[in-house]
Amino acid sequence: MTSKELLYVEDALGHEQYFQTRLSEIITGVSDTQLKNSVQDMAAKHRQIFNSFYSLLN
Repeated sequence: MTSKELLYVEDALGHEQYFQTRLSEIITGVSDTQLKNSVQDMAAKHRQIFNSFYSLLN
């Protein structure tokens, strides 16, 4: 992997971490069950994406 590609992966990892953090904050503030489930689904998807990018580093 080139240094430029590594920077892209690191950038993507940072974005995915940010999304996970924000979604976790949103989950704690949402009382509607259906909306909370949707946000939890989004958080799970972003964890999957993060793990996919992270696996590129191994």
